[in-house]
Amino acid sequence: MDMSFYNGRKVLITGHTGFKGSWMCKLLTMAGASVTGYALEAPTNPSLFDLCKIADGMHSIVGDIRDLEHLKKVFEEAQPEIVLHMAAQPLVRESYQNPVYTYETNVMGTVNILECVRQNPCVKSFVNVTTDKVYLNREWEWGYRENEELNGYDPYSNSKSCSELVTSSYLKSFFKDSETAITTCRAGNVIGGGDFATDRIIPDCVRAVEKGEKIIVRNPFSTRPYQHVLEPIVAYLLIAKAQYKDKALAGSYNVGPDETDCWTTGALVDLFCREWEKQTGTAVTWVNQYDGGPHEASFLKLDCSKIKRVFDWKPVWDVEKTMEKIVEWSACYLRGEDIAQCMQKQIRDFLC
Repeated sequence: MDMSFYNGRKVLITGHTGFKGSWMCKLLTMAGASVTGYALEAPTNPSLFDLCKIADGMHSIVGDIRDLEHLKKVFEEAQPEIVLHMAAQPLVRESYQNPVYTYETNVMGTVNILECVRQNPCVKSFVNVTTDKVYLNREWEWGYRENEELNGYDPYSNSKSCSELVTSSYLKSFFKDSETAITTCRAGNVIGGGDFATDRIIPDCVRAVEKGEKIIVRNPFSTRPYQHVLEPIVAYLLIAKAQYKDKALAGSYNVGPDETDCWTTGALVDLFCREWEKQTGTAVTWVNQYDGGPHEASFLKLDCSKIKRVFDWKPVWDVEKTMEKIVEWSACYLRGEDIAQCMQKQIRDFLC
């Protein structure tokens, strides 16, 4: 993707201190964008945002997406042309433990950001990032399309379905005749270097390696569409750019890997173990240990034919290449080397 469009553009990102947000901010600042971020403090310790000093290249604001008045002031000061909404409570298990907070953040947070967009005509392009889990999952063998029923099972997934419905209502009620383009993007499971979240398979793998322990895998037979974090991020930016120029291109888009990259969790961990030994010389093993947690779907994948047809988009890195990059970054981190430089190198490799 040609990132020159973003040179000098005013971009506001919510959730910028998270894993995906950190990669997004680094990519945009490398492209010369004027980036304003609005989010809580980094959600993990350690965090990619702090380790790579992402804040140094942007205007980072600590704020709660539920705080409408604060968000309004940020919009008034930043006057963004493009808004990327990524702030969320993103964990399924956490949503079972804190459903009210999950709905407040993921639903009312969407209401608040759209209200700010509505009141600031400077915004020409808005992208709401949701999830592949927004669909009513019947665990079909084929991928879900953008016109399938939205009805996520757990509080996280369901709150994101609600976020989609809020966006649709605002679009029809307030933006139908405006110059602001509105899109929602539904991405599959994202993996990459620098993710320190709980209850995610790659961070679990890296933590186990760091401790010299076996990797614990809860659901080795569940199938997911795994993709490198840069895949959806660049897709979001591609869509934001395209609809900025032509509002007719706005809509809802699935962003996921090709069908060959829908892997079981067990196979993905096998791949991690092989790649880790290949790059570091250290053998790693894993064990199947179900911990009696809440409901998790066993099969989910997306039909991404729409984004491919409309934008001539296609995935850049398959799962094998993705794992190579994950291990490269993670080994660099564990050796205490320059992970910010590694991050920039991987971005350049992806874009070239």
